[in-house]
Amino acid sequence: MSQIPVARPVLDEREVEAVRRVILSGWVTQGPEVAAFEEEFADFVGAAHACAVSNCTTALHLALMAVGVSAGDEVITVSHSFIATANAIRYCGAIPVFVDIERDGFNIDPDLIEAAITPRTKAILCVHQLGMPCDLSRIVEIGSRRSIPVIEDAACATGSEILWKGRWEKIGKPHGDIACFSFHPRKVVTTGDGGMLTTANPDYDRKFRLWRQHSMSVNDTVRHGSKQVIFESYPELGYNYRLTDMQAAVGREQLKRLPEIVARRREIAEQYGRHLSAIAGMRSPVEPHWARSNWQSYCIGLPDRWEQPAFMQAMLDRGVSTRRGIMNSHLEKAYTGTTSHRIASGLVNSVRAQNETVILPLFMQMTDVEILQIVEAIQEGPGFADLATAAVG
Repeated sequence: MSQIPVARPVLDEREVEAVRRVILSGWVTQGPEVAAFEEEFADFVGAAHACAVSNCTTALHLALMAVGVSAGDEVITVSHSFIATANAIRYCGAIPVFVDIERDGFNIDPDLIEAAITPRTKAILCVHQLGMPCDLSRIVEIGSRRSIPVIEDAACATGSEILWKGRWEKIGKPHGDIACFSFHPRKVVTTGDGGMLTTANPDYDRKFRLWRQHSMSVNDTVRHGSKQVIFESYPELGYNYRLTDMQAAVGREQLKRLPEIVARRREIAEQYGRHLSAIAGMRSPVEPHWARSNWQSYCIGLPDRWEQPAFMQAMLDRGVSTRRGIMNSHLEKAYTGTTSHRIASGLVNSVRAQNETVILPLFMQMTDVEILQIVEAIQEGPGFADLATAAVG
């Protein structure tokens, strides 16, 4: 039996040819391809500005810096996210303030945000977990009313949409102050690795472009194109957060096929929901009426008494790869001690989500036969027989 992976990037000869073109051009890092990718990405999501960087973690770091987060500040976010979300806050010398996620979802609970605000709060960093948009309208309203910038960790959400004031708009327009994206191979669009920041604020965009290249006063494109000798300067601390032209060329091809990718992922999610609804106690993810997910991942809640490790091993034995639910940063060794973070609310839902959920395979190339194979593997796994017996009883 061939193994069904959790994810598989959509790459073919189009990306190969794009990289070949760049290699033969002689300009292979942060040049014309990066500029074109930024313009096309901004146009796709409806943003005034888009700035490409090396990955989403560096994007988050620059976003936090741009809104003024520094040592001793606090940033409200979730523990229930890949550790990069919290790490980026600590890169600024600031303190992540963790609030719980919603009981019936995987995103920050807006009801808990205001109670976590203190005079030291400098930003709200919300996450569109697994590609599902969080309740931005409520979060942005809180941020606006309390004069706190809102940064969107949209690492998983390229191609997702939200109903905003009666209109469907792409995540990344942005609706908060800054949105940050990832192009890691597990994401819907990949450049091998890479990231993007979108914003409506030209001053933020100027800062991103300065900081991503060591705060060099004159960028490579201008220097190489000049008919006069130019000496650059470095007016402030910067970073090496550049994207290569080879990666950008791949990203441009990925963007062209993104609508097709998202449409197929939504079809697969619909099939999962229909098949799994017949399993008593199985909790499938719910898409709010105001959200359209790209279904970067499909995360199910296991019925009571089903053990997560045993379930995952049984699936693997049947040729199906899975992953456990999203991690919690506050449970990791890097976040021990009282100085690394602050917990502003109980994190019961966050911990439950990590320990009682499993991510199933979902990628564009999945066939309907593979979907049925996955569902059958679930029905053959540990706990299902007991569940069926209990239902009959």
